[in-house]
Amino acid sequence: MNVVLGVGGGIAAYKAAELARELMERGCTVNTVMTRAAQEFITPLTFAALTGRKVITDLFGDRSADEVLASSVEHIQVARENDLLLVAPATADLIARFTHGQADDFLTTLHLAFRGKVLMAPAMNTIMWEHAATQANLAVLRARGVHFVEPGSGPLACGTVGPGRLAEPAEIANRAVALLTPNRDMEGEVVLITAGPTQEALDPVRFISNRSSGKMGYALAEDAAKRGARVILVSGPVALAPPQGVIMVRVRSAHEMREAVITNLEAASIVIKSAAVADYYLENTPSQKVKKTAMRMSIELTPTPDILAEVGRIKGDRLLIGFAAETENLVPEARRKLQTKNADMIVGNLVSQEGIGFESDQNEVVLVTRSFEPVKLPKSAKRELAGRILDHALRLRLVLHETA
Repeated sequence: MNVVLGVGGGIAAYKAAELARELMERGCTVNTVMTRAAQEFITPLTFAALTGRKVITDLFGDRSADEVLASSVEHIQVARENDLLLVAPATADLIARFTHGQADDFLTTLHLAFRGKVLMAPAMNTIMWEHAATQANLAVLRARGVHFVEPGSGPLACGTVGPGRLAEPAEIANRAVALLTPNRDMEGEVVLITAGPTQEALDPVRFISNRSSGKMGYALAEDAAKRGARVILVSGPVALAPPQGVIMVRVRSAHEMREAVITNLEAASIVIKSAAVADYYLENTPSQKVKKTAMRMSIELTPTPDILAEVGRIKGDRLLIGFAAETENLVPEARRKLQTKNADMIVGNLVSQEGIGFESDQNEVVLVTRSFEPVKLPKSAKRELAGRILDHALRLRLVLHETA
């Protein structure tokens, strides 16, 4: 496991030396990059001695012409050779520079070239941590898929008491290794997932549908497969490539989706109904295209089958997770759906919020269950949310089995 340890300029920089040691004890190769401010608190020699590797301190620095030429692409090479970019301490300045895509030193330039996972451990004064600008920057980075080890709370170097202390080096190292270690906690599970919209024909060329992109369901399928589950993905029409390692069942209408779900239900241990099934359909569809005239036209629509409620009646000991896309009263509506559909968890989100929901790569959801208080997951990339939803699902099932 190759880790780039980016050290920011704060009083907590001295703890980064201990973090380097903790990472190496867990089998990581540590390559250190220090900002100019970090070198005011701790010397590069400390990290070179601990890791046995060169410490990068500048894009160019005092080097020969050949060395400068080599260093001009060094950030690309470092980005390719490492699996994780870990920034600790991540100062308010570094968080802001990462958010806005600055590339004015080696660490920020490396960040833009890095395609692996990024983990940040913030450390700063409480007032700076709680400032609206810092919190907005954190939200942007989370939405891009950046992971965070939340700061601790307690006495700070400035004399104040509150959140802002760098998390303990062992905690940060454990989180780093967890991100790099394949999680196979779903081996033996068969997960049945529905995703995307359905299309209900009005004639051979027209249909009723909704704006669901299928991104959330596909992210869930991809994460469950990576964690060792056998995944059956029942997908409505979407413009997404199938996740690797899943069994694809493509459908178009709500009736086709119901049939596919019931057919595959027996094998499933977990059912996740993330599809946005159309609520109504035209029972008698014309065989020919309906021509436009100057006359007003009305059509009589019939409710589509309620797949979630039907599965809720026959689910047995399977874990059943539904989704609720609402425009208001999110938690009450999710609780109502939890009861009426006999689900174990409802994932609710407000599709009326700008920048999240159906067509976005980001979402912000609330997990509603009978066993716990509602859990709000902040605005994040759907891929990151998928993992956290599955984490909560496995934890919930353990509680349900213990109380059964």
